[in-house]
Amino acid sequence: MSAVLVVNSGSSSFKYQLLEMDGERVLASGLVERIGEGLGVANHTVFAPVAPEPAAVPELVEGSPTFLDATYTEEQPIPDHTAGFQVMLDAFAAHGPSLAENAPVAVGHRVVHGGARFFEPTLITPLVEINIDELSVLAPLHNPANLAGIVAAKQAFPDVPHVAVFDTAFHQTLPPAAYTYAIDAELAASHRIRRYGFHGASHKFVSGAAAAFVGRPLEELRQLVFHLGNGASVTAIDGGRSVETSMGLTPLEGLVMGTRSGDLDPAALLQLARRGGLSIDDLDTLLNKRSGLLGLAGVSDMRDIGDRRDAGDPAAQLAFDVYVHRLRAYAGAYIAQLGGVDVISFTAGVGENSIRVRAEAMATLGFAGVEIDPARNETRGRGIRIISTDASRVTVLVVPTDEELEIARQTLAVAAR
Repeated sequence: MSAVLVVNSGSSSFKYQLLEMDGERVLASGLVERIGEGLGVANHTVFAPVAPEPAAVPELVEGSPTFLDATYTEEQPIPDHTAGFQVMLDAFAAHGPSLAENAPVAVGHRVVHGGARFFEPTLITPLVEINIDELSVLAPLHNPANLAGIVAAKQAFPDVPHVAVFDTAFHQTLPPAAYTYAIDAELAASHRIRRYGFHGASHKFVSGAAAAFVGRPLEELRQLVFHLGNGASVTAIDGGRSVETSMGLTPLEGLVMGTRSGDLDPAALLQLARRGGLSIDDLDTLLNKRSGLLGLAGVSDMRDIGDRRDAGDPAAQLAFDVYVHRLRAYAGAYIAQLGGVDVISFTAGVGENSIRVRAEAMATLGFAGVEIDPARNETRGRGIRIISTDASRVTVLVVPTDEELEIARQTLAVAAR
């Protein structure tokens, strides 16, 4: 059995999954949070094995405790990430699955920013750690936390390879015309100002899964992938290569998001600084934490937006309209860049669950061959499903993303070299 541990580390928390890669099945997952905040919380879930057919084992009935997932919660001081990983190890020891029997052959780490230095999953060495640290100037909220998780994980698992999978790596195929900002070239180069793109693991996983589902080679397809969660991005993918993406130097650019503004005239910030007296930190907080759906309607969750729209709230209606307007604008622009599109996929929390967002985002794309089937769009399911009509020239899909599985696949590939 080949198991891979996937770690996604934040400044005061980290998530993990242990995956058995022969069957690509999750054995356990967890969240350790409130690190360094006095009383920490750790949740550890053990996933049930695949149940045999009842006919094969007559004494087992559906719902037998033998085949139920189980979640365990602990509260205790967790002063730092190293202590957090010990809590995780204790949870595996106490509740399973046994790490002696399911020892990870590698640990994969999500790292947000790889700049222009990292264009593929990379074995973590001391030099790589130095580079991740240096790239913190491009992602000060993310890379230091990712690095803290790497350091702690290497102490917990010192004898296996650790691999960094960068959010930005999938977008290193962007052509210069797509990643270059039209500002002073020397100044941009000296401060590494360019579009990098994010959500790379999700866009790569979804585009590959979509190609497999429609039964066509990835290399033949022109695809759009809408990753719509609290953070949101869209990527144009030509033959499996990212050629345009909405997020830029940071995850702030592009679509309207839960609390982020997305695209904004830069002069608006100058106006707010000069006339409104907002500092750089004030503007940072405004754009990242007080904008998007939250700034427009007072709530950041699309489900709440929907409830308020149904109740006649004009602010929620406007927020929804602005959100959809931006989706349509990017769809049209990216279809033009690709010269047409074969497959469009929706993924992540909003993309997978919001019937209205999908319907309205695609409503004006008939000119490009998009035709949504309302009944299919309203049918909920857990796997990949088609929401376009049989006559639609473009196949429109809902594809549940699995960033952890994508990270695990890439990690295993590097470890096997």
